[in-house]
Amino acid sequence: MTPVQIESFFARLAAANPEPKSELEHVNAFTLLVAVVLSAQATDKGVNKATRALFEQVTTPQAMLELGEDGLKEHIKTIGLFNSKARNVIALSEQLVRDHGGAVPADRAALEALPGVGRKTANVVLNVAFGQPTMAVDTHIFRVANRTGLAPGKTPRAVEDGLLKVVPPAYLLHAHHWLILHGRYTCTARKPKCDTCPAHDLCPRLGVAC
Repeated sequence: MTPVQIESFFARLAAANPEPKSELEHVNAFTLLVAVVLSAQATDKGVNKATRALFEQVTTPQAMLELGEDGLKEHIKTIGLFNSKARNVIALSEQLVRDHGGAVPADRAALEALPGVGRKTANVVLNVAFGQPTMAVDTHIFRVANRTGLAPGKTPRAVEDGLLKVVPPAYLLHAHHWLILHGRYTCTARKPKCDTCPAHDLCPRLGVAC
C-alpha cells in the first residue's frame, strides 16, 4: 500500500469503529494481564467465559496468591494449557507483589520479565492499560498486514516493526485493535468477506477471487 492508501485504509476503519476496545474482559491492569496470558492458543470468548467469575473474586496479585494455583485451575480448566498457565499466573503474581508492590509495571522490560509474558502480551498491556502506541501482532494482524501489503513480513516482529513505520501517527494508538477486529471478522483466514470490506478497493486482492 502507498502512504495515501494507508491513510485512507485507517480512516475507513476508524470511521466504522471510532473507539475500538479489547474483546478480553477485564477490570484493571492486573486482570487484563492475566486475561492476555490465558488467551495464548485460546479464543477471547473462551477466556471471558472462564474469567468472568474469577475476576469477580480476584482483582489483585495478592488476591490471586490467596486463591492459589489449585483454586485458579478450577476457574480456568476449560482453557487450553490451563495447568501451565495457572503456574505462570501464580508466579507472575508473586513477582508483582515482590518486585512491584502489587502493581503492573508500565514498562516493557519489566513486563517481559514476568513468567508467561512475551512481547505480544506486553504490547497488549502497554496499549490497553497504559495507552502506549504499541502493536501486538497476533495471527490476525500478521495475516492482514501481509495479505493487504500494508506491512509485509516473514515474522511477527518484522510485521510489528513495519506497521510502526507506516501507520500514520493519528491512528497508531488504536491501530492494533482495528487490525485485529478487521482480521477476526472481515479479512478472515479462509473466506475473507471482501464484499463487505470498507477498504476492498485499496487491497491488492482486488480482482482476485476471495
